[in-house]
Amino acid sequence: MSTSDHVARQPGDLRLQRSVADTLRTIAAACAERDAPPVKAARRQLAAIYGATRLSRCRDGLRATG
Repeated sequence: MSTSDHVARQPGDLRLQRSVADTLRTIAAACAERDAPPVKAARRQLAAIYGATRLSRCRDGLRATG
């Protein structure tokens, strides 16, 4: 590989590295936000409500069929 080939590919490599780094930072920020106490509590509450609603619909469906 000649020096000119290495220099020609370098800007693209740097863009790729920056893009990957930005993506990893975004993922880390999303994970930190998701694990934050208020968000985690809200997610737990919504999961409980969703589970109760789903169970209720399932019971209603069973009553209607039989």
